[in-house]
Amino acid sequence: MRKNSIKNTRINGEVQRVLAEVIRGEIKDPRISQWASVVAVEVAPDLKSCKAWISVLGGQEEREATLEGLRSAEGFIRRQLAQRINLRNTPQITFVMDQSIEYGVNMSHRIDEVVGGQGDAQTP
Repeated sequence: MRKNSIKNTRINGEVQRVLAEVIRGEIKDPRISQWASVVAVEVAPDLKSCKAWISVLGGQEEREATLEGLRSAEGFIRRQLAQRINLRNTPQITFVMDQSIEYGVNMSHRIDEVVGGQGDAQTP
């Protein structure tokens, strides 16, 4: 796999910033959670496609509704991206649910349980 060039890294950061602004402030869809955030963005080197990892604080139903709302607003989001960033091509956006934050919190709780359980077992 090819490493990202400096130019591609800058484009990823700028697309992530604009996506976060548009999702947070301009989309009026009630399905999209106010606790949705853009975790990472990966734009293809040819600028034709883009993957955006979205994290939502809440339950499974809220995550699915947010993903559905973002997919339905994809045209609007692309138009905003085209207006704000001067790119040769405006990438086709694919939204992916990122569960790494939830996974990290879950693992942290499990570690705390194990450490807490061992401390109780060692006391006479």
